Amino acid sequence: MARQRIKRGRNISGILVLDKPAGMSSNGVLQHVKRLYDAKKAGHTGNLDVPATGLLPICLGEATKVSAFLLDANKSYRARCKLGVTTTTGDAAGEVLTNSPVPEISELNLEKVLKKFLGEIEQVPPMYSALKHNGKRLYELAYKGIEVERKSRKITIHSIKLLELSGDEFEIEVSCTKGTYIRTLAEDIGHELGCGAHILTLRRLEAGPFNESQMVTPAKLQEIAEQGMEQLDKLLLPMDIALTHFPEVRLSEEVAYYLCRGQAVTVSGLPKSGRLRIYNNLDQFLGLGEVSEDGRLAPKRLINLV
Repeated sequence: MARQRIKRGRNISGILVLDKPAGMSSNGVLQHVKRLYDAKKAGHTGNLDVPATGLLPICLGEATKVSAFLLDANKSYRARCKLGVTTTTGDAAGEVLTNSPVPEISELNLEKVLKKFLGEIEQVPPMYSALKHNGKRLYELAYKGIEVERKSRKITIHSIKLLELSGDEFEIEVSCTKGTYIRTLAEDIGHELGCGAHILTLRRLEAGPFNESQMVTPAKLQEIAEQGMEQLDKLLLPMDIALTHFPEVRLSEEVAYYLCRGQAVTVSGLPKSGRLRIYNNLDQFLGLGEVSEDGRLAPKRLINLV
């Protein structure tokens, strides 16, 4: 009989809001954090390109069960863009495709162009992305010089603010839905201006309930790790913070007992439908539930209490 592989590491749960540095992949940062915490399980909540920096929530242990809800969350970015030059990747890491003269543009004219991208728009994902085509990542095909047709997708730009216009460079701050490619947005703005554009720098500022003020740099993380696991663990945020957009419900000890065993339960005062954050009588987070058609609370994604 084959030996069962034993998972090593600590049963530590929580969310670390990391400030990803440029030059590191999201998975590379994830593995670094997992090793520092000696965690059994870890996952990130939305890939950031290697050249990009900024907010990358990393879920440890049971918090990986809520990571999908952060993937679906709205996000905001700050991007510096260069007009007149397009590249293979849509950012400064790619090879130059075209060079075009940049027309004289005022802040007022650029703001008028930016307004055209507000609201729900269609966007074609770039070839250099992690989306799959016939089981292959698009970027894997792109590196081989293969380009395939991509279907446009509906995204929503909630806000787009011009921060600076200086010569052939401009800086914007964008709030948007999941699946938005800021590189593609920059290219489309450049196309609208008739000269093309690409991203010089990209920084994620927010993802769901998380923002810049909560971020920890890898250097600071390493410094704190040298003080011991107890200090490192203090950096972790409780996993239910990622779900604050769902209403909460608190259960008695008896009702919580049956719900945690997979049974739908009757609870007074529930809304007619939707998902809820569930807590027990000891104020412990139990996971997510959903109101069923018969008005009971059914378990949706439960957390194992350690």
